[in-house]
Amino acid sequence: MKSFQDPFVQMLGPKDMSTPNSNNKRLDSAPDISGDDDETQITISTETTTTTTNRLPPQEIHRVCLPPNRTTFQKLKHRLSEMFFPDDPFYRFKNQTLLRKWVLGLQYVFPIFQWFPSYSIQLFRSDLISGLTIASLAIPQGISYAKLANLPPIIGIYSSFVPPLIYSVLGSSSHLGVGPVSIASLAMGTMLGEMISPILEPDLYLRLAFTSTFFAGVLQASLGIFR
Repeated sequence: MKSFQDPFVQMLGPKDMSTPNSNNKRLDSAPDISGDDDETQITISTETTTTTTNRLPPQEIHRVCLPPNRTTFQKLKHRLSEMFFPDDPFYRFKNQTLLRKWVLGLQYVFPIFQWFPSYSIQLFRSDLISGLTIASLAIPQGISYAKLANLPPIIGIYSSFVPPLIYSVLGSSSHLGVGPVSIASLAMGTMLGEMISPILEPDLYLRLAFTSTFFAGVLQASLGIFR
């Protein structure tokens, strides 16, 4: 008659029970079946496993050199170049012939020479439709802006189509709307109205308006030149 020993009740022996650390024991799920035909014994063996600490490889140390010594003039030159020319706008002129430099300089000042050779009839048709659409809005808008600045309505019409014509030659963006805005018109009318009455002295008021717009244009042009 075959007998079955419960492994959870009867341990194997004192040798297997003398493991020092119970945390390092694990149960082997594969039973050990031994014996003859008359007896079958199922035992569960315990093993003492040693845990090895996975140590990271030593980190490589990189040596960093100190920056070179520079004079005050070199530091000032470097800071001015980062302030006014952070994107190095003259990189296209390097290693070019004299004729090519003149052509690139002309395209840099007048961007129309850069995009006009690739201009097509399809683009002109689209520009004509968009120009007529914007003109229907710019004409009454320019008149209202001239009223905010206490100027004649004809000045508002001039300011609606003259700046886009100039920007088409000097500008570099094909999606920018150029013209008067309400904040600038209201600020000009308030500023000039505190000194000169547009009703009593309309000629002097108009001259001051032209002078203020001229200096505003000079300021904006200088910002573009000095980037």
